[in-house]
Amino acid sequence: MVPSLPILRHVAHESAGTLENVLAEMGLNFHYIDLFERAPDRLELSAAPGLVILGGPMNVDEVDQYPYLARELEWIGQALTAGLPTLGVCLGAQLLAKALGAKVYPNRIKEIGWYRIDLTPHADRDPLFEGSGKRITVFHWHGDTFDLPPGTVRLAQGQHCRNQAFRYGRSAYGLQFHLEMTPELIDAWLSESANCGELAELDYIDPRKIREQSTTELPVMEALADKVLGRFVRLCWEKMRHSSKCRGNACR
Repeated sequence: MVPSLPILRHVAHESAGTLENVLAEMGLNFHYIDLFERAPDRLELSAAPGLVILGGPMNVDEVDQYPYLARELEWIGQALTAGLPTLGVCLGAQLLAKALGAKVYPNRIKEIGWYRIDLTPHADRDPLFEGSGKRITVFHWHGDTFDLPPGTVRLAQGQHCRNQAFRYGRSAYGLQFHLEMTPELIDAWLSESANCGELAELDYIDPRKIREQSTTELPVMEALADKVLGRFVRLCWEKMRHSSKCRGNACR
C-alpha cells in the first residue's frame, strides 16, 4: 500500500488549500478524512507519513455534539507517541494543545482577517520557520486560544493572542493561523452563511476590507506557506524513509 498523509477535516468548506499543491509538487499522497460525514472508530497510523488536523467552528470541548473530537485527541496522542510529523491548524492546534495537557478557552477577541504576528527567537532555529523574518502577516479565523503546552516552544505570538504557533518535540506543530489560504478559500469562508451571521455580530470586522487586504497580503503569505509547508512535507518524507529502513532493522 502506498503511504498517504491523512488530513482530518471538520467542515466541508475548509480544505488544506495550498498544502494540497505542495503535497502534489513533492509527490506525497494524501487523503481527507471528512469527520463531518462519517468519523472512523479508529485511525490507522502505522504506515502514515504524518498527520494533519484542519480547523473548524467547534471548540475542543463540544464532545457531546461532536463525539469524534474525543477520538481525535486519541489519534493525536498516538501520532505523538509514534513521532509522526503532526500539523494542527487553528482548531487542529487547539486539539494538539489539549492533547498535550494545555487548557483551551475563548480568546479575548475573535481574530478574523489579516493580523501581524511576531516570530520568537526559537523560530530562528526552527526546522519550519527558520529564515522567515521577525514579523509576518497571516490570515486568522478563530475565537479560542490555548495556554502554551508543557514541553513545547513558542514560535510566534500576537498582540491579541499570545500563543500563535508552537512546536512539540522535533516535528509536531500547532498553528493558530491559516497559512494554507487561497483566494477561493477566503471567498468561501466570507460567503458561507454561518460565517456571515458571525461576522454581522462583530462590528470591528469588515469583510470588504478583508477582501481588499487579501489582494496584497495573500501573495506574500503564499510564498511563506510554500516554504513552511514544504519543510513540513519534507519531515513527512524523512519519517517515511526512516520507517522504511527500520522495517529491515531493529530501529527504535
